[in-house]
Amino acid sequence: MRRYELMVIIRPDLDDEATEAVIEKVRSMIENNGGEVAKTDKWGKRRLAYEIKDLRDGFYVVIKFKGEAALSAELDRVLKITDTVLRHMIVREEE
Repeated sequence: MRRYELMVIIRPDLDDEATEAVIEKVRSMIENNGGEVAKTDKWGKRRLAYEIKDLRDGFYVVIKFKGEAALSAELDRVLKITDTVLRHMIVREEE
């Protein structure tokens, strides 16, 4: 299994429960597809470098996980169509 780092920027106008639900959705998707979550780091609300969908802030979350390449592709596909996620990026870490 390969090691990955996922950064997700969630809409800042969601309440705490909705934000946690998005994070839990991502974690459960990783675990249900044969991956394992090593660490979840919540950075909190931060200013964006530029406006995205008329928003100036975003809630940043970094998730380190292990999984196969198919998991990374599926995660990318689902996050692209999730309305509560402004941006995301998956990076494969060096061994």
